[in-house]
Amino acid sequence: MRVLKKLLTGIVALAVLAATGSALWLWQGLKTLEKPVMLEEPIVFSVEAGSAFGRVARDLAARGLVDDPLWLRIHGRLYPEQALIKAGDYEITSGMTPVEIVERMVEGKVKLWSVQFIEGWTFADMREALARTEQLDKRTTDWTDAQIMAELGAEGEHPEGWFFPDTYLFHSDETDLDILRRAYDIMVETLAEEWQGREEGLPYDSPYEALIMASIIERETGIAGERKEVAGVFVRRLQKGMRLQTDPTVIYGMGDDYRGRIRRSDLRTRTPYNTYRIDGLPPTPIALPGRESIHAALHPDDGDALYFVARGDGSHKFSRTLAEHQKAVREFQLNRREDYRSFPAPGSKTGSDGD
Repeated sequence: MRVLKKLLTGIVALAVLAATGSALWLWQGLKTLEKPVMLEEPIVFSVEAGSAFGRVARDLAARGLVDDPLWLRIHGRLYPEQALIKAGDYEITSGMTPVEIVERMVEGKVKLWSVQFIEGWTFADMREALARTEQLDKRTTDWTDAQIMAELGAEGEHPEGWFFPDTYLFHSDETDLDILRRAYDIMVETLAEEWQGREEGLPYDSPYEALIMASIIERETGIAGERKEVAGVFVRRLQKGMRLQTDPTVIYGMGDDYRGRIRRSDLRTRTPYNTYRIDGLPPTPIALPGRESIHAALHPDDGDALYFVARGDGSHKFSRTLAEHQKAVREFQLNRREDYRSFPAPGSKTGSDGD
């Protein structure tokens, strides 16, 4: 009996030691998941849809983000809710721990990418920007403009001007069509809101005509304080039956034939957009107008100026009479300084040389 008792005591002691050792081993292993990851620069880690937690653990280890995938799998067994990760791209920065990385995946805090559409761009510029955005799933690359508008529920509409210029954030599961839809919906909503608050007596028969005017204002000036003043000139010209005679519309009508300057022959060529030859507004917008330009088109400044000319620094000289305007043209256009520019700044595909 005494021998048996000693044997049982020994077994129990060994079991306790084994349990203690196992617990210590487990504790030490799980502690490695609290060790910060040191990186020279952030990296993007992708979790594909349907990926098992064990596979993600192995992939993290392969990228050097986890010492041993075993500990991450054990962590997932001990805390099942931590194994419910979501698909997507995740940005991992230096100092994050494996546990924090997993928590980010559980919360679905995917990395957001961005694409920017600039005020004054054309729809073609927009499509080029989408095509250059590597992280975006491309669906419309081979589509025509008409196909895109039909998919957006605007079949038959010309696309120019119907997309709101802004910076759009997206995750890797979104498509270029998703971005276009968001930009289109925001523009429709913005135009409707601004139209509701418009001033009375404006020479527009529809919100679309206001959008056309806003696009011209956007191309004529990049100075916030001038937008309403430019709008006032154009509104008064329409009300008096005068032609708009604005260079950006001519440039738009020239398309790929524009080579940086407008020649006299270009001003004489009749196109639907040559406002030196046509009465009223061109048939469509010529660019993406921002909200400020839409607001200006619907809230033009009062005054009596009927002309303006680019000074060469991005601003304009406004005149009441043709004689005053011709004097300003001689001053600012015929003797241009070397750094002369009108809006937009050099480099834009549809920049104007002056009015």
